[in-house]
Amino acid sequence: MSTTKKLIISLIVTFVVLIGEIVGGILSNSLALLSDAGHVFTDTFALGMSLLAILIMKKPADKRATYGYHRMGILAALINGVSLIFMALFIFIEAYKRFQAPPVVDTALMLVIALLGLLGNIVIAFVLGHKHDDLNVKSAWLHVLGDALASVGVIAAGLVIMFTGWQIVDPVASGLVGLIIIAGGIRVTKEALRIFLELSPARLDMEAVSQKISLVPGVVDVHDVHLWSIGHNDPAFSAHVRLKEQTMAEVDAIRKKIEHELAHMGISHSVLQMECAVCEVNGLYCQPRMPIAGEMHHH
Repeated sequence: MSTTKKLIISLIVTFVVLIGEIVGGILSNSLALLSDAGHVFTDTFALGMSLLAILIMKKPADKRATYGYHRMGILAALINGVSLIFMALFIFIEAYKRFQAPPVVDTALMLVIALLGLLGNIVIAFVLGHKHDDLNVKSAWLHVLGDALASVGVIAAGLVIMFTGWQIVDPVASGLVGLIIIAGGIRVTKEALRIFLELSPARLDMEAVSQKISLVPGVVDVHDVHLWSIGHNDPAFSAHVRLKEQTMAEVDAIRKKIEHELAHMGISHSVLQMECAVCEVNGLYCQPRMPIAGEMHHH
């Protein structure tokens, strides 16, 4: 099944669960259920954003976006992550208020709705599947997983209240739901920010990459090295490579070898600038550029 289809099905199921939990939460007076509904709402939002992003990312690279539209998905993930953090803070505040005056909760209704919510989430988790290369779908899946955990928490709280009458368990459970939400939110936000701030991808070590290149026969040194991400799991690399004096054909062979090494490390976009290290004085094209009068000459 295509990602788009998976997301559409998930979106419909989530929406149904959302309506059920809001109504159930209000009727049963359970904050744990309402905070779960809050989480489901961010889910609906997450899935909607993911879907939108995928449709936009389907657009091929064009002259306006030469790398394609991958960053749309990352932007969706970022908005998603931040929305989760705010949601959690809201739940913590509400739970704190309830700690001081725990209201009476209708546990039977709370349990029925929470069970339905859990079922809905299990269905979606299966539809989305757990292997994701796409940060965007991964963020949506994390939402759903957090939701399923949250539903389990709500069910546990409902059972405890039912058998012991401790109404305080309701805000405690909602606080735990909040913690699950905030953990996911921080994770997705961090990953998305890494990409927007053009930081080196977490799984690639800059030193190791430079080392690999300088070990290629014929390379004198590597400098002006840059490593960043275009999208999730889509690293890009650029560098200046100094070579010994040799023919163009030999230079090209070295370039291919370097690109092969990079591809091996999972870097498919690379820009390599080849420079020759030694120049004979009478070398026609390979002479040091004379500083133009009045130009500051600095290294």
